[in-house]
Amino acid sequence: MSRIGKKPVKIPAGVEVNIEGNTVTVKGPRGKLTRQFPAEITISRDSDELQVTRPSDAKPHRALHGLSRALLQNMVDGVTRGFEKGLELVGVGYRAAKQGNKLVLTVGYSHPVEMVPGEGLEIEVPAPNKVIVKGIDKEAVGALAAKIRDVRPPEPYKGKGIKYEGEYIRRKVGKTGAKGGKK
Repeated sequence: MSRIGKKPVKIPAGVEVNIEGNTVTVKGPRGKLTRQFPAEITISRDSDELQVTRPSDAKPHRALHGLSRALLQNMVDGVTRGFEKGLELVGVGYRAAKQGNKLVLTVGYSHPVEMVPGEGLEIEVPAPNKVIVKGIDKEAVGALAAKIRDVRPPEPYKGKGIKYEGEYIRRKVGKTGAKGGKK
């Protein structure tokens, strides 16, 4: 039995859950999320809990069991608390700014890079070298943060680039000034 899949998902006060076949809609104080789940997985409601069950112990069903429960929990957490992902800009002259709804990144290219967040996502720039992506959909928050990081991923020699908050960059030793080679 899946340890994650068999745990019930608690429904906090102020959250509405509507189950129609394989489609689950979760409404809360921060917004509304809808997701289609696999046909093999059954989602049922018991007063203030959601239970996820699978038809058999086959490997694909076991995999979908834990996944479906985790996705359901993320939907409930998103409409109550929301999600956020922090990014740091490391490098001389690397900075971020917000112009209206757009994020403008100056990261060593000949031009500034502009990014517009999707529906339901919000970008904050508390400091010139820090960016925070917020939203109710964990998948969308992570995808936008990854897209921002891909503008200038951190390099291993000086550590310059855009990295996640708390991410460790493995450093490499650069070239030494030793003389040698062919004559």
